[in-house]
This record gives sequence, C-alpha cells and structure tokens, in this order.
Amino acid sequence: MNLTKQQPHLREKIIQIGKHTLRRVGDFQAKHSLVGTQPVLDKREFTWADTLEAAYPKINQELDRVLGNLDDVPAFHQLSPDQKRISKGENWKTFAFYIFGQRVAENCAQCPDTAAVLDDLPKLQNAFFSILAPRYHIPPHRGPTRAIIRCHLGLRVPASPEACWLRVDDTICHWQPGRALFFDDTYEHEVYNNSDEVRVVLFLDFNRPMDRTGTIFNNLLLKALRASAYVKDPLANLARWNATHPHQK
Repeated sequence: MNLTKQQPHLREKIIQIGKHTLRRVGDFQAKHSLVGTQPVLDKREFTWADTLEAAYPKINQELDRVLGNLDDVPAFHQLSPDQKRISKGENWKTFAFYIFGQRVAENCAQCPDTAAVLDDLPKLQNAFFSILAPRYHIPPHRGPTRAIIRCHLGLRVPASPEACWLRVDDTICHWQPGRALFFDDTYEHEVYNNSDEVRVVLFLDFNRPMDRTGTIFNNLLLKALRASAYVKDPLANLARWNATHPHQK
C-alpha cells in the first residue's frame, strides 16, 4: 500500500521533513564547495557561461513557438504540487527540458537548438522556460539543497528594471536579455513582475562544483532525491500533460 498516495497530508509532511534535513547539511556542502557560497555568484566561476550567453539568439527564437501555444504549457504547480504555495492559477508556467537529470524528449524535440545547448552543459539537473505573467509575485521561498546552483538566462525581460526583479537574500537582481545570472537558491528569494509584460528566463539547476568528498556526498544525496516523490511526481505529471496535449508534440 502506498500511504503517500492515499494520505496526501502524510506525503506533504514527509517532503517537508526531507527539505528540512537537506538544509541542515548546507554548512557541510559549503565547506566542500569549489565556488562561492554567497547568495549571488560571479558568472566567471563557470566556464560555460559565455557559451550559454552566445546561444541566446537561437534560444530566444525557439521560445516564440512556445509562447505562441501558451495554453498548452502547464503551470509550475500542475507539474509539481509542492509548489502550490508559490505558483497560483496560470501565472507561472514552465516548459521543461530536463527534470532532475532526466531529459524530456517531447519538449526537447520542440526546441532542438535549445536542447542541443542544454545537452552540452555539465551536470545539468533541471532546465525549463520559466514564464511569469504580468503583475505576479512569487513569494519568498528557499530551495532545499546546496547540492545545486541556479542560473537564469534572461530571454524576455520587461523594459523597466524597477518593475521586474529578483531578490536573493538582501541582493536585488535585474535580468538582462542574453545575460546569465547565477545564485544559490537556498537563500530566501522572491520575484516581482509588476510590469504589464511577460518575463521569461531559461531556468537552470546544475550540480555545485565540489571537492572529492563533497562530490561523493552530493551524488548520493541527488540519487536519493531522484528516487523520491519530490522528483517522481513532476515527471509523471508532465508525461500525463504531454499525452493530453498532442499539439505540443
């Protein structure tokens, strides 16, 4: 009997305990990190940042197809119910290419140039077009583990920087088209889009560069995470979504 399916509150409690446990090992992970552990990181620490930015024109062009069929793109919480606190209605949509290391073949086929760029990135875990509606606020939240680092490549950015921004800890960040922004999502962060325009970034999670001890530890941690409902549910939900939205194929 699968108790987590029959008792959704128990499932949520288990996931919350898991997230709390992951955060407690953050200091150990920081000690073994080969890159900075501050909220916002210097892109020069990542050798592939320039390659990613150079691919901006073709990634942005393929985004047009996705935005032209936005009704066929799921909201974040429709894939990952654990995000329902920060994803409401149709305000935050996600077109996924990778989910915790698993390539989403159907979506990659829709954007082959983007997929080719992603396939060459080292230790990629998650990748998707993050599409934020006008006048939406993603409330403060924190990622579960320092095993990964987050990157946003700016694609469609509202004209007024004051109207659309990301706060990571005490740092206010503004996206720029074709520019990569790296940060540690275990720090509290939130997003405001107070403009009348859609904001889109290519959202990436990848393994934090670590020393040998840290790498062994993080590999074991990520393996356990991939075996959990936290990862399995979004994969299953996306498969069901794509099966019922044939013109996405």
